[in-house]
Amino acid sequence: MRVILCSVLAAGVLVVGCNRSDAATSRDARATPAGGTREPELVPVATAGRPEGARAAEAAPVAEAQSEVTIPAGTLLAVTLDTPVGSDTSHVEQAVTAHLTRSIHVRGRAVLTAGSRVSGVVTDATRSAKVKGRAHVAMRFDSLTSRGDDQRYAIRTAAVGRTAPATKRKDALEIGAPAAGGAIIGALVGGKKGALVGTAVGGGAGTAAVLSTRGKEVHLAKGAALTLRLTAPVTVHVRE
Repeated sequence: MRVILCSVLAAGVLVVGCNRSDAATSRDARATPAGGTREPELVPVATAGRPEGARAAEAAPVAEAQSEVTIPAGTLLAVTLDTPVGSDTSHVEQAVTAHLTRSIHVRGRAVLTAGSRVSGVVTDATRSAKVKGRAHVAMRFDSLTSRGDDQRYAIRTAAVGRTAPATKRKDALEIGAPAAGGAIIGALVGGKKGALVGTAVGGGAGTAAVLSTRGKEVHLAKGAALTLRLTAPVTVHVRE
């Protein structure tokens, strides 16, 4: 019985040893080709033998080509006001903005598109006076930002403004009408002498009314159309 048991154990040990040997042989066969040398490890194509800088450069987008175009002095810029201004509401150095109503072309090529922004300041804001002096408001624009790429350029333009209409005729009527009324009343009351007194009284009342009233103010609302004139050339960058 002991002999049989020993034989069985010996057979089991032999089988296990053979299985381990076969497994090791199988792994070596997979790892080592028939020629006796191992296959080299595969390296990703995207990173093999190439520095990080080169890969980063390839990943970056290609910059668009641009050219420089000069807009000559004297060019007119049609703009729409975005900031309302007024002779009695604005002050000197107040910031104002507007935008191009039409594109700017140079030799048939659009170099600035409609909607490009122009910026500047109020240069004059004078209220209407009581005795004389008409209201006036003026602006000057010195900066332009192109639409699309937001490139900013310094520009020089002539000042643009508005003056309130004259009121001399209206003032004369306001003074003259009471004087005529006073003359008529004086004539009815006491003859010629009364007429002279009535004229003086009526004229004085009309003059006082005019002298105590300011003239019209001038306002430019948001959306008002203006025309700017470049007084110096400006060079802009244009996409090819």
